[in-house]
Amino acid sequence: MIKEIQEDAQSRMGKSVEALKSQLSKIRTGRAHPSLLDGIKVSYYGADTPLNQVANVITEDSRTLAITVFDKSLTPLVEKAILSSDLGLNPASAGTVIRVPLPPLTEERRKDLVKIVKAEVENARVAVRNIRRDANGDVKQLLKDKEVTEDEMRQSEEEIQKLTDAAIKRMEEVLADKEAELMEV
Repeated sequence: MIKEIQEDAQSRMGKSVEALKSQLSKIRTGRAHPSLLDGIKVSYYGADTPLNQVANVITEDSRTLAITVFDKSLTPLVEKAILSSDLGLNPASAGTVIRVPLPPLTEERRKDLVKIVKAEVENARVAVRNIRRDANGDVKQLLKDKEVTEDEMRQSEEEIQKLTDAAIKRMEEVLADKEAELMEV
């Protein structure tokens, strides 16, 4: 029973780390990367559809993304979706291809992005701590129900703490990498 609780906690913590990486990949550095546009939705026949399902997004060079829309009638909608996103990008349509140049980041904007990244990491840490709290609560419930001994409970709490520390350490590594990437000129 304790093993299942620990495995569930480890799985959920791993998912929190992956969610953090996914969230941080959407934060723009200076380089063009197709994943920058992953969060953009286009109104396609009345349904909000992810951009990568209605268009092909590629990196043309280090500062430009090229978007080839599958249905040419969607081109203005894709442009509008990119403009209305909070990424601060200005797409330029050239027939069937939409080019999205990425302006270089200013020092001030880089520092703002680092603050945003740190806030995202802190939210992820809170999520991991909540998972730890839930797992420890489940183990304490087993103790109340007399399914485990106090020694097993303490040992399990130590194990769950080790899992928590490992997840937070991975988050710190992700933060350090993203910070270095953002501050690189």
